[in-house]
Amino acid sequence: MPRFVDLSAPLAPSPEGTLPFLRVDIEYHDHRAGAAQAQMLLNVPPRLLRRGEGWATETITRLGTHDTTHVDAPYHYNSIIQGEPAMTVDQLPLKWFFNDGVVLNMTHKQRGNPVTAEDVQEELSRIGYTLKPLDIVLVHTGQDRFYDVPDYIFRGPGVTPEATVWLYEQGVRVMGIDAWGWDEPLDLQAQKAREADQPGIFWAAHQVDLPYAQIERLVNLDQLPPFGFKVVCFPLKVQGGSAGPARVVAILE
Repeated sequence: MPRFVDLSAPLAPSPEGTLPFLRVDIEYHDHRAGAAQAQMLLNVPPRLLRRGEGWATETITRLGTHDTTHVDAPYHYNSIIQGEPAMTVDQLPLKWFFNDGVVLNMTHKQRGNPVTAEDVQEELSRIGYTLKPLDIVLVHTGQDRFYDVPDYIFRGPGVTPEATVWLYEQGVRVMGIDAWGWDEPLDLQAQKAREADQPGIFWAAHQVDLPYAQIERLVNLDQLPPFGFKVVCFPLKVQGGSAGPARVVAILE
């Protein structure tokens, strides 16, 4: 029987201290509320329901498409990529999202020391793996342990644009990371961009003009071998969306 490893964070209300534009808010309606709805809508009194209970439901009152484990579409990065309108998440080929997975251990990399193309190549050599087209590459930084920490957004090493381009050139179309974002932390990039006063520094790995997808905010990559498993990561089909929340799962034979 295959073994399944859940690589997705739960869709849950955000902890205190989360920035307002990053929050997830959920209202929970219990069985008593469901019974009240049944009586109001259909004139079915609670005595006609098992245990006097109706349906339990939830209402997501705030959820950004990037506010949990999710897949970024090229449209998130720029409106035009390689001279064409960038694909939104509902336009991405489904064949991208069910393929062999590879984990690159970058837990030794720290904030301010992003993952380079050389780092990727050295790790692939160490684990004895050669990338093939449509492999799903997952970068393990260990930052998922800070998922509920208010400064999670500013943690992790990030990945350089050069490493991103190199992976794309190997045929990789889906790349993921167990940190808030694929790039270096935004505050570090912002400082470098202001000091240089030029484009191409801030959000550099996102804006490399390539039609690829990122999975961000993964968890549990430490439970996987370097390779020898499948990844399933279909995003929600958000019409015209820049991203879609995803239930990302590894399947090990």
